[in-house]
Amino acid sequence: MTTVNVHEAKTHLSKLLLRVMSGEQIIIAKAGKPIAVLSPIEEAPKRRIPGNDAGKVIIKPNFDDPLPEFDV
Repeated sequence: MTTVNVHEAKTHLSKLLLRVMSGEQIIIAKAGKPIAVLSPIEEAPKRRIPGNDAGKVIIKPNFDDPLPEFDV
């Protein structure tokens, strides 16, 4: 992780954001003490659409018939 001071962060914010967009985390410090972290936002998982797999699952008419007995 790279550490930059507040002045540098204000001066080069656009460049720092490009680095963050590529996955890097950047610490912003004031008087040598870390006060903030610039980090990329994780994308939320896409919402599932009901019925998206309609017609892909086939349930046979004998689905709930008793299973045959097995000799163990």
